[in-house]
Amino acid sequence: MTSANGPATQDPDPPGPRPDCDQRPARRPTRDCDPFSCGYVKFSGLIPPSSQEYPILGLNLLRLLVQNRIAEFHTELELLSTTALENPCIKHAVELEQSFMEGAYNRVLSARQTVPHETYVYFMDLLAKTVRDEIAGCSEKVYDFLTIADAKKILMFSSDQELSDYIAEEHPEWEIKNGCLFFQRAKESQPCKEIPSLQLINQTLSYARELERIV
Repeated sequence: MTSANGPATQDPDPPGPRPDCDQRPARRPTRDCDPFSCGYVKFSGLIPPSSQEYPILGLNLLRLLVQNRIAEFHTELELLSTTALENPCIKHAVELEQSFMEGAYNRVLSARQTVPHETYVYFMDLLAKTVRDEIAGCSEKVYDFLTIADAKKILMFSSDQELSDYIAEEHPEWEIKNGCLFFQRAKESQPCKEIPSLQLINQTLSYARELERIV
């Protein structure tokens, strides 16, 4: 826009549709959480408390946990007061971190049902997917197959359809047949990293001959 008294100025908001916040879910929480959480800690006692203080502080902790930034998670905890640590929003994140580090994945997945604030659901869904992927990776290494009932229990799905949808989207190499979930195709598709026995023997003999020549 051109002004009669000066050079052209740019509109603060260009025309056209504004990008929806859901299109940038990974970046927005990081940008939004950090300034608020730092401000709450820095100005604690200098400004009146906010009703959103503990939900935002807890959300910041949950963000760090989802990003697996455990060291920063504990650094943030050390900055919080005793009163803050007793708040349900903070305690939820702390208990979640303990369950995650202990490998109690069932508690991590079920914690979605007890979130202290509605804004936590998004990060809980991200964490649940991370946990399921970890369990799935371990399962296909340990088992050749599982019954559908056992697979649902291990992966914390409540229905056959949820399990089927997860397999179709995340692990199409798995196979459901005769009421069982087979991992064998996934194992066969992975290159073998073991050194063949004959190759190992030949290398050992070669090293022995080289040692004899040196001596």
